[in-house]
Amino acid sequence: MGELRERMEREMRVRNFSPHTVEAYVAAVRGLAKHYRRAPDRLSDEEIHRYLIYVREERQLSGSTCHQIRCGLKFFYEVTVRRRQAALTVPGARPVQKLPEILSREEVARIIVATGTLRQRLLLMLTYGGGLRVSEVLALRPDDLDAERHLIHVRQAKGQKDRYTLLPQRVVAELERYRCVYPQPSPWLFPQRGNRERPMDVSSLQKIYGAAKTVAAVQKRGGIHALRHAFATHLLEAGCDLPTLQRLLGHTAVQTTMRYLHVSSRSLAARVSPLDQLVLPPPFHE
Repeated sequence: MGELRERMEREMRVRNFSPHTVEAYVAAVRGLAKHYRRAPDRLSDEEIHRYLIYVREERQLSGSTCHQIRCGLKFFYEVTVRRRQAALTVPGARPVQKLPEILSREEVARIIVATGTLRQRLLLMLTYGGGLRVSEVLALRPDDLDAERHLIHVRQAKGQKDRYTLLPQRVVAELERYRCVYPQPSPWLFPQRGNRERPMDVSSLQKIYGAAKTVAAVQKRGGIHALRHAFATHLLEAGCDLPTLQRLLGHTAVQTTMRYLHVSSRSLAARVSPLDQLVLPPPFHE
């Protein structure tokens, strides 16, 4: 894509798009160009339309992936190329809404215990204990942890927003041990082993979680983001109110936080089935 890619990335950076979004949108345009083996700015509305149908019906990509591809192409043509595309007004496949499988407290404990080193243990404890996204826990600097107030300062997270979340007492104790074992100076709390000037890679933390989950024999679906889901659900079950949980998670809209009501056993157990409210005669004896 060359110059087109540079223009597209520049436009996204100006709008403070996250690195993940930039990568996904560029990949969407690259996939379109590779499919037709032509420059994307030379493709017609009909060709773009056919490609959107192709990824949905022939490649059978998930609804969320198709939606992301469509958004990436829409940005490229409307912002980078400045060309309105009738094909992109065609409604995409509606993403399938699935509730996450929530880890129990016992399963979270097993996963944390199954880690191989103090560094790995602390990574998972912080992710769960603060309800952090993977990118957020890896972007932590030593000064972001306030041991006296038991708060974590999450800087410039999703949506370029700062927030505070919980720093568990157990993590404070682990941090003291961690700093004794890993005393080398670095701007990052969890630097790369080969280059302490850069934070650990996301893929490395995902592998740590996957390995611990396997050792712990936890069968539920989902990657390390399941720890954030568990944090939110367990707090709700402990009586945390929605506005507070919304602030801890960094959600812009409370509707995003409300989805955890659907998986909270406390909110479900508080409801009585209408069958249990019926007056029925004694059971028949066969």
